[in-house]
Parts: sequence; C-alpha cells; structure tokens
Amino acid sequence: MLFDRTQLERLEAAQLAPYAAQSGRSRGREYPERESLHRTAFQKDRDRVNHTTAFRRLQYKTQVFVNYEGDYYRTRLTHTLEVAQVARSIARALGLNPDLAETIAFAHDLGHPPFGHSGERVLQGLMEGAGGFDHNKQSLRVVTYLEERYPGFRGLNLTWETREGIVKHETRYDLPDAQGYEPSLRPSLEAQIVNLADEIAYNAHDLDDGLRSGLLRPGQLPEVPLLRDLMGELGFHPDRFAERERRVFIRELLGLLIQDTITATHQLLEKNGIESLEAVRSHPAPLAAYSADLSLRLEELRSFLYDHLYHHHYVVRQVGKSKFVLERLFVSYVEDPLMLPPQARKAAEVEGIHRAVCDYLAGMTDRYALDEYARLFEPDHRRV
Repeated sequence: MLFDRTQLERLEAAQLAPYAAQSGRSRGREYPERESLHRTAFQKDRDRVNHTTAFRRLQYKTQVFVNYEGDYYRTRLTHTLEVAQVARSIARALGLNPDLAETIAFAHDLGHPPFGHSGERVLQGLMEGAGGFDHNKQSLRVVTYLEERYPGFRGLNLTWETREGIVKHETRYDLPDAQGYEPSLRPSLEAQIVNLADEIAYNAHDLDDGLRSGLLRPGQLPEVPLLRDLMGELGFHPDRFAERERRVFIRELLGLLIQDTITATHQLLEKNGIESLEAVRSHPAPLAAYSADLSLRLEELRSFLYDHLYHHHYVVRQVGKSKFVLERLFVSYVEDPLMLPPQARKAAEVEGIHRAVCDYLAGMTDRYALDEYARLFEPDHRRV
C-alpha cells in the first residue's frame, strides 16, 4: 500500500488526540510552495532542518565538556538527538504529533554558539546595546534567514508551527521572547513537550557524563534523594557501581522522568478538560509538566549538578578559556572587519558589523573557534 500526503494527513486526523497539532491544519509557510507528495508538512520541515549546515555543526559544539575532551561525552548534536527521542516517546504516549515534536527538538539548539551556555552568556554581554543575543531567536534566525539553500527565499521556509515552537522554546535557562508569534499564547503541546524533553535529557545525560569523566563519584549520588531512592530500587551500592551499573542507572532514571511527565501531563489535560489545540494555546500555564513530587526532587538534582559538576573547577577553567577566546575574536573582528572572511564582510554591509560578527561567531564550532584564535593570535601558527 502506498501512502501519499493526503492519506497521511487523514491518519493524523483519525489517530491523534483532539489537542494535537495536525499538519493538514498548519498555518502554512511564509513563502508559498508546493508540498511533498509523500511527506506531511511537518515531516518536510524535519528533513529540511536535518540537512542544514547548522545541524551538522552541532556535532562539534559543547554540551558540558568541550569537544576535544573526548569522543564519549555528549555534544550539542547527541544532546539534540536524545531530546528528539524523549520528545517522540512522550508525544506518542499522549496522542500528539511526533513529527512536529521531533522537528522542534531537532531545531531547538541550531542557534547555540560554541562552548555551551558560557558561550551564550559571552555573546549576550558583547551584544548588549547592539541588538542582544538569544539562542532561541538565533535558532529562528538560522532557519528563517541565515541558511541559504533555496533559490526563491532565504532560510528554510518552515511551517508556522515549527517556527513558533523554536522561538517559544522555554526551560529554566531559556525564557522566550516570541514577538511576531503570538507571545501572549502558549505554543502547541508538542512544543511544550520539547521544553521538558530538553530538561530531561540534560539532567540525565549530564549526570552520566559527570560520572563517566570522574568529576562525579558514585559515592556522591546518595546525597540526592531521587538518586538515592532509585539506587535502592535497583539494588545498587556506590562501592559496586561499575560501567554496567552506570548505564542501567541512567536508563532507569530517564524512564522514570519520561513516565512521570506522561502521567502528570495527561492528568493536567484531563483536569482542565483540554479538547482542542486552541484550548492548549489559551491555557494560562504550561500543560506539559512533571508531578509536584518530581519537580521538588529535580530541584535537588539540579542543585547537585551545579555544585559538583557545572561549578567543578575543571569545568569552570574551560568556561574561562572559552570566554577569553570568544571575547578576543569578537573585539578583533569588530575593530578590523578585514579579518573576516568575504561572506561575513558582505553580511556586515547589510546587518552591521556587530550582528555580522555575532552571526559568524555563533555559527562556529568549538574546534573552529579555537583554531581561528590560534590562526589570529599565535605567532607560530602558520595556517591562515
């Protein structure tokens, strides 16, 4: 049997929950174009995101550990893939549109600069008074302007629902400014699920990388009630916590967080009588949520990760190095635009030097930023 787009849209209408986003009811694209014969609009969005230069560059951008630290640690790309997997699982369980959830997950970090959140803070400071920097807006800028892949328009020409989900991406670290995308309304439940999937993925996998690196020790885990209770349920002991136990532990932690999110979100939908996408968007608070008990326990886990991983002196030293590199590159490019490659100089004529330099730096990988620093400032570095 062959399924064309019309049949796929009919399946969505028949199988998805009434509050799900349906591709056949999309608000469409900014520039009119013909849709695919055998893909829905959201599937087409997903494929366009996956073929971008920005998506490939995530492979060499920091999650916690700078790219050169080792091949086993998460990067922005592996984190993004994990967010997409978590979002798909939750979306399917709740009758949501897994294609839209997956697409938003794939796109949510496209605008993230090198060196993780420290790189974002550096660009925020450098761009103060020059339009600012926000990685959600930068992700939207990537898909609407910076990627040039089609002759009739700049950007990827994604659907309105995907773009809204990108700009309204929200976690405790990312507070959206969604001007132009109905900022007074909530995004789709698919987008809200991605917000939680992002937190779920980095809480579990940053813990995993911390243990793998040795910056966190198994003996510290019982300090966090959530982790202590899970270790007890699994029959694990800190003194007997080898690689196999670590893998099982992280897998079970992920499963616990995902199941809690599914249950708590379903209960909220039932309690509030949500029966349409419009009801999701007009609801005064997010409908994708953890249970009250898990929310408290996750606060304790976050505090633990801040105290023992993110503020570990080894990680802080890497943050300091990245801050120095980005600041010096930014100032040098602004003061002498001739140091920029031709495409960035051309952009500066249109966007202004500060925005052009910001776009150039935000698009760099960790490796490229470090190499660029060496090319410009290390006298014995011969390659230019």
